[in-house]
Amino acid sequence: MMMECAALPKGWKREENVRKSGLSAGKIDVYYYSPNGKKFRSKPQLARYLGDAVDLSSFDFRTGKVNSLLLRKSKRQRGSSLYDYRNDSSLIPPIRQTASIFKQPVTVHKTQESRVKTELKHGPQDKPKQLFWEKRLQGLRACDMNEEEFQNLELPRNLRAVGPCITEDTLLQSIATALHVSNQPVTGQTGNKATLEKNPGVFINPDQPLLQALVVSDEDIKKQEEKVQVARKKLEDALKGFGIF
Repeated sequence: MMMECAALPKGWKREENVRKSGLSAGKIDVYYYSPNGKKFRSKPQLARYLGDAVDLSSFDFRTGKVNSLLLRKSKRQRGSSLYDYRNDSSLIPPIRQTASIFKQPVTVHKTQESRVKTELKHGPQDKPKQLFWEKRLQGLRACDMNEEEFQNLELPRNLRAVGPCITEDTLLQSIATALHVSNQPVTGQTGNKATLEKNPGVFINPDQPLLQALVVSDEDIKKQEEKVQVARKKLEDALKGFGIF
C-alpha cells in the first residue's frame, strides 16, 4: 500500500510490503519513492539523496513520522561531542617546552659520501641461496624409455666432496648444476677443509658446488681431450653404420 509521507517534502510517498513466504514471512518492508519515482530502501540511502535539504535526524524510517525521542537523542549527542572535543586534553596539539639548542646559524660540512641508499635502491637484489639443496635429490634415479635406471657415473678420485654426509651422487648433481646455471668460473670450495667441515653453514660458498678446490694440470686437460676424441670417433662410426654419413 502506497501513501503520501507528510514528514518528507511534497510528492514523496511511502510503501509497506508484507512478506508472504520464507522464514521472514510477516515482516514488513518499508520503501520510499521520490516525486520522480526513485525507490529508496534505507535511511542512509535516503539521507545521501536529500543531503542538507532535509534534516532526517528525527525522522523514523519505519513509521514515516518525526520521532521526538530521536530529536532529543541527536541534540544530546551533538552537545556531548562538542563538550568532549573542547575538554579532551589528548586532542590538543603538544607545545614545545624547550628552546632551540641552536643559537647561531649552523653550516653542515659533508665529509664522506654515503652509498648505502644508492646501493640498496639500485644494487642487485639477488635471492638468498639455500645450502645443501642438492640433498633433496638423493635417492632419485634417471630412467630410459624402458623405465630402466641409468648407471651412475664414476667421478675421478681427485674430486672430493665437502660438507656433512655428501655422497658421490650429490656431488655430481652439485657440479652439473654449477656448470649449467652458474655464470662465474667453477672453482669449488676454496676454504680450508677443516674449517668447512667444522662449520659448513658459515664458511661454505653457496655459489660454488660442494667440491673441494683442486688444481687442473695440463696433463689432465690432455687426457680429457683424448677421451673426447675417442668418443667422437665412436659417434662417427655409429652414424656411418646407420647410413647417415
